[in-house]
Amino acid sequence: MENNLKNRIDWIATIVPLVGVVIVSILFLFQSESSTFVLESIRTFLGDDFGIYYAILGVGILLCSLYIAFSKYGTIKLGKKDDKIEFSSFTWGVMIFTSTMAADILFYSLCEWALYSNEAHIKNMGGIQKWASTYPLFHWGPIAWSFYIILAVAFGFMLHVRGREKQKFSEGCRAILGNRVDGIVGKIIDLIAVFALIAGTATTFSLATPLLSSSIAKVFHIQNSTILTVLILLLIAFVYTFAVLFGMKGISTLANFCSYFFFALLFYFLFLGGETRYILETGFSAVGNLLQNFIGLSTWMDPLRETSFPQHWTIYYWAYWMVWCVATPFFIGKISKGRTIKQTILGGYSWGILGTFTSFIILGNYGMSVQLKKGIDISGFISNGGSHSDAILKIFDTLPFTEIGLLLLVITMIAFYSTTFDALTMVIASYSYKKLPINEEPHRLVKVFWSIVFILFPISLIFMEKSMYSLQSIAIISAFPIGIIVLLIVFSFFKDAKNYLNENKKRG
Repeated sequence: MENNLKNRIDWIATIVPLVGVVIVSILFLFQSESSTFVLESIRTFLGDDFGIYYAILGVGILLCSLYIAFSKYGTIKLGKKDDKIEFSSFTWGVMIFTSTMAADILFYSLCEWALYSNEAHIKNMGGIQKWASTYPLFHWGPIAWSFYIILAVAFGFMLHVRGREKQKFSEGCRAILGNRVDGIVGKIIDLIAVFALIAGTATTFSLATPLLSSSIAKVFHIQNSTILTVLILLLIAFVYTFAVLFGMKGISTLANFCSYFFFALLFYFLFLGGETRYILETGFSAVGNLLQNFIGLSTWMDPLRETSFPQHWTIYYWAYWMVWCVATPFFIGKISKGRTIKQTILGGYSWGILGTFTSFIILGNYGMSVQLKKGIDISGFISNGGSHSDAILKIFDTLPFTEIGLLLLVITMIAFYSTTFDALTMVIASYSYKKLPINEEPHRLVKVFWSIVFILFPISLIFMEKSMYSLQSIAIISAFPIGIIVLLIVFSFFKDAKNYLNENKKRG
């Protein structure tokens, strides 16, 4: 590595996460039972006793983002007066969706309804048809996207308007914390952010990658195994590492490529499965049900713990989105140059929600039709110990050209993974620099380093072969301190943006 690069690297922000990931991976690999017990104990404590913290934060961030959009702050342009929009609306929207979702969107779209079907809360509220189709839209809807959108605006303002060269979480707190972000306080914030992101990405890989290996094993008639899953992880790492070396152009190209396969998969389910009417009508009804009950769903905490549904699911999802907001908002902020804050917020919500709703309505509702209309008990299969991957394969077995459909799923999942981790690697590589101008990309060696770090923890989790509950615990624990930092960044944005408007007013 060149001497100039060595001098620019923030070695604490680079080496400490690597050492931490290696240690944690070894513990999870060789002390599996003890690690799981600790994880689930902390998750129960945080989810049960501090669940309202996550819930209030989610509602507050959503309201705050809408206020920013329609207030005086919404008119601020992310960039200089003569800066032009860099990406077309379609490419921008596609990059927001495909570069922030990973393959989780496909995994959960296909099986989340079945996970809810076994919940007492869903049965008490009125059953699978009405609520197992509504809750996925709630958990992947406005509140979830608000964590990304509000920080995207804050980071976009920090990078494009203020022109700051420290592309780190701590820099977003400068207006509140001042020069303390250059010292130990800033280091702590950045290390928390990096560890949270690594935990979030590990959860993502560990949940969805087994579906990839199961699908490949079925298509190519080979034995499915943990080794196959790890090999697939390494293949994904190679693809996104190769693509990220081409910078933003590579990411935008891969995002468009990913969108084409995603649309093809949706078309396959919607028109070849024979349930077009049911899918569309159930989706339309679910959107209406969500609009009618949104406030109640957002604030219900089950105080008597009759089912603990919000603690098991809603709190998990807000935490899941929070750990991902360490990096994805940076990416959204970067590609939003030239747009106003209002355009970024409303456009971000529109494209993001359109993508997640379309995925869940088409893929999820087809799965529901398999159970409710074709009599194949998918939710019962899962509750009796069947894997989520095998349950999804049962859904594919009801479709024509099953192996072609599974191959399309495999390609789409790899494309989603690659696009998302391209963007994440690009962002997190910037954390390794003391300073990095907005128009400069991290060195290729730094990108490759983070590509490798991202893959270590997921491999150990896959060898653990633990439950979804255990994997979800990682996100909930990691998100707890991130929530506090998110609040600091939001307050800091308000202070900085207010000063900016006052400065412009004085200039006349």
